[in-house]
Amino acid sequence: MKKTSLLVIGFAVLLLAVIGWSAYQRAADDTYQGMSIIPEQHKDIPLFEGLKPTENRYVIKGNHWAEVYAFYMQQLPDLDWTLEYDHSAFMDDDRQNDEAEGFRTRWTKEGFDGELWIWAHYDKFTNQTKVTFDSVAARHSKTWIHDVPSSVCVYTGADAGSCDEITDTTQIEALAAHINDAMDWEEGPLPRSHARIIDFGSSKVTVLYEPDEEIYLISEKGTKLMKPEKEFLELVNLPNSTKN
Repeated sequence: MKKTSLLVIGFAVLLLAVIGWSAYQRAADDTYQGMSIIPEQHKDIPLFEGLKPTENRYVIKGNHWAEVYAFYMQQLPDLDWTLEYDHSAFMDDDRQNDEAEGFRTRWTKEGFDGELWIWAHYDKFTNQTKVTFDSVAARHSKTWIHDVPSSVCVYTGADAGSCDEITDTTQIEALAAHINDAMDWEEGPLPRSHARIIDFGSSKVTVLYEPDEEIYLISEKGTKLMKPEKEFLELVNLPNSTKN
């Protein structure tokens, strides 16, 4: 009888351990479920002290985006990462948007498959600095816009009757450069709440945008993916982020 009781107790303890481990695993999966890369799993991707994972990004209380930026600009080159792209609020003359804009960087390293993207901004409404790490496949960018026209029209949607005309050559060249440099994307676009249509005359490009998310570009040539670059968003009259 005593032996049977011990077996029952032992089984119950084992069952509770299994249930507890399963719950822990589910919680861990939920914590990192939206991340394409987890810094803690890579010896050559340090984690800024205080950052905590929350589904698809890391957060830390307070305004620390500039410290995070300085940390990675110093640490990653020492770990043999090469900086491929760098844009931060420090490069912008408009200091009012520094917190919301933060920074965006892109890195490559021999032996790493693709590119490492790191970007961050400060959200004053939650009093959090939000940092995103993203592993992106090696970039392939087909040129969509070969000839830059003298003017382009930017429509707010497929049914828009009038457009915002751009005639400044520098701005048109910047638009074309952003589109041409965007990464070719083989998968379908995710839903986005904002849309613009850029009419270059010989071709039209549909811009699908969601604040603080990647931008999808769609034309008869296919689909492209790009980060929410401030200059591009301003040219097509879209908000820079949810904080604006």
